[in-house]
Amino acid sequence: VKTTLKQEHMNINCDVDFDYAGPTIHGSAVAGFNGWLVGYQMSFDSAKARLARNNFAVGFQQKDFTLFTAVNDGTEFTGSVYQKVRSDLDVGVNIMWTAGSNATKFGLASKYIVDKDTTFRAKVNNATQVGFSLQHKVRDGLTFTASTLFEGKNFNAGG
Repeated sequence: VKTTLKQEHMNINCDVDFDYAGPTIHGSAVAGFNGWLVGYQMSFDSAKARLARNNFAVGFQQKDFTLFTAVNDGTEFTGSVYQKVRSDLDVGVNIMWTAGSNATKFGLASKYIVDKDTTFRAKVNNATQVGFSLQHKVRDGLTFTASTLFEGKNFNAGG
């Protein structure tokens, strides 16, 4: 069973999965006003009488700038910033940390529009992964894409 309520500044969803052990209720709500967005997502497992998912997010978006942060299940914290530097250049940064772990993930990405038919993308993260892609529109309905991802830790072994 699924239901949705949409208004100008909010969207609320509820979905129920029926199982022999008991239904699982999934719900989400997003509200936005003047560039600000706030959202919540949850899943309640009635068989175990506990929240199976508990996520919260806040964001701010303007024409050429986006700021986003989220907490997933109270243990995973993430944030990102996106900026349209020029009409042909976009950059983004994200960071993620998981509670109970010293492992922090960090990434940087960019998109450069070479011309109206060609786009170049690049990304790098703290796991020493480096990725590149080139996309070229040959004609309407036909686009050529070439991409690669190098594992910096294994570069001497062939990537």
